[in-house]
Amino acid sequence: MKMPVMSAFATLLFVAQPAAAQDALAAPSSALEPARLEAAQRTVLRLLPPGTYARMMEGSMEPMMDMVLDSVAKMSLRDIAAMGGIAEEELATVPDGPLKDMMMLLDPAYDERMRLTTRAMNGEMANLMTQFEPSIRDGLAQAYAKRFTTAQLDELTTFFSSGTGALYAADSLALFMDPAVMAKMQEFMPQMMQAMPAITSKVVEATKHLPPPRKVEDLSAEERAQLDAMLGKVRAEEEEDADTSE
Repeated sequence: MKMPVMSAFATLLFVAQPAAAQDALAAPSSALEPARLEAAQRTVLRLLPPGTYARMMEGSMEPMMDMVLDSVAKMSLRDIAAMGGIAEEELATVPDGPLKDMMMLLDPAYDERMRLTTRAMNGEMANLMTQFEPSIRDGLAQAYAKRFTTAQLDELTTFFSSGTGALYAADSLALFMDPAVMAKMQEFMPQMMQAMPAITSKVVEATKHLPPPRKVEDLSAEERAQLDAMLGKVRAEEEEDADTSE
């Protein structure tokens, strides 16, 4: 169950970013007016002061992760199979019980393992995000500079310096992770599960003109050598990571 945990963390961290942060990828800082970027940096410092992510992780992430993992555990094995693109006629052979039943059978300590896993990951992610926070702040500044004029940014900074504005700025990112918001996200899960077979069918239709992926035996000798070199690098990195964690 490592992947659901990691996917949940990745999803939550992405959701917690305003749309402006995601737009920063398309706005190189070299193309922005220096005065405008400086104004944006002042604004963003109000929205994302140092220590914001640690506060969010400590105050909201654990209960939210519990909520997300509980939602994943309740997913039907048949629905998961449907998401994987299994043909409708084959779905009848897939058990319709929740994923958690299977996990508890394989791992009687599943609940406790997930709880301890999320707690441990939460602490490490808080440390990681604290280190990465300046980069996120820089990206946000670029995004805000792209969307707002210098005058507008100064107005935002003035508002964020007021009593109400400061309260909003301090919690604006955390609002995306509020249990009420995440509860609505949970409500979306069944709808997504129902829609996934149709979505999968459209993906198949959209890509049917493409040749199927090649197998290893289809590669030329030169391509196999390239693949071996790539895999060797990956294995070496995995071994290095394992040595570091010991």
